[in-house]
Amino acid sequence: MTPADLSRTVLHAVHRAVDENALRAPVPARVRVERTRPGGSGDYACAVALQLAGSAGMPALEVARILRERVAAEPGIGRVEITGPGFLSFTLDAPGDSDRAVLDAVREQGSAYGHGGALRDEVLQFHHAREVRAAVTADAVRRLVISQGARVRIRCEEASDPEWGLLGVTVDAYGTPPATPSAPLTPIRPVPAGATAGELLERLGADATRWGLLRPASHDRAPLGDELLVQGEANPLFRVRYAHARARALTRGAAALGFTSESDAAPYDGPARPLLDLLADHPRVLLAAARHRAPDRVARQLEAVAHAFFDFHDCCSPLPSGDEKPSAAHRSRLALAEAAGTVLAGGLSLLGISAPAHL
Repeated sequence: MTPADLSRTVLHAVHRAVDENALRAPVPARVRVERTRPGGSGDYACAVALQLAGSAGMPALEVARILRERVAAEPGIGRVEITGPGFLSFTLDAPGDSDRAVLDAVREQGSAYGHGGALRDEVLQFHHAREVRAAVTADAVRRLVISQGARVRIRCEEASDPEWGLLGVTVDAYGTPPATPSAPLTPIRPVPAGATAGELLERLGADATRWGLLRPASHDRAPLGDELLVQGEANPLFRVRYAHARARALTRGAAALGFTSESDAAPYDGPARPLLDLLADHPRVLLAAARHRAPDRVARQLEAVAHAFFDFHDCCSPLPSGDEKPSAAHRSRLALAEAAGTVLAGGLSLLGISAPAHL
């Protein structure tokens, strides 16, 4: 069971409690679960009972008890405890099950890992000025909300710039009617880039331009200097793409040595833990980025994954060296490395940036 699965399980328990009239409170749009902090109980913890207590007119401990009995019997849940003022603490069935579930989910879903249906009932309309950063940001927001199930239309306040197409931007026809009369127009207004699409494309190319425009928060100025083209670890874009390319190279190297990855070949601990936690958290990051119309959150997530990947790779090589034979540990490390590469490729795709397999 992944953190996203656990979050959905708890949310389902809230729905059941409300439907059965055991709890009278508005059902939240989402429930957040987090890794238990050092010294805490269980694998994951959730504060939903404290969140609902006020609107339910009940003590948080009583809300927690109502939810505990509805979660405890779910598959994959070993134990549910109530701690502190009303936190729910979850212990999964067996150590390592959640790790394997994350890696299996990435393998099965590929670059669509983290996509979901949380926004499937939403019809959205965005509009922006005839300016390159606004156009690229709106395009990335479109990709994000679609990945979470929403329907969306993008409109430009004036006729769009033909060169935006070279940046992968599509804008619905200027002056087209709204997708639905009930969907308000929401503006996308980042700080302008101070340059045209043509100028940026000629100097930086499409990928570096998109990263430079999307990586900063929309209220910050976008640095668009030649540092975006540096082929070195000081350039975050290069580091992210190189981590992806390195992960793909590990798969090719393992094939040449005659072995493949296996997610349950060995337990994951030590340097693997930060990377696994980031991969497990990826669906939540994508949903938050979609809800807040913030592609910069995806860029920061990819930077964190790349950093954790190299820390893991440098400490625990997925490939044997010298006369060493491939072992269960190598197969499990390779599974983690491949999952990191898949998440990096999927995240870059949502930003409209390519992920070369060779770099």
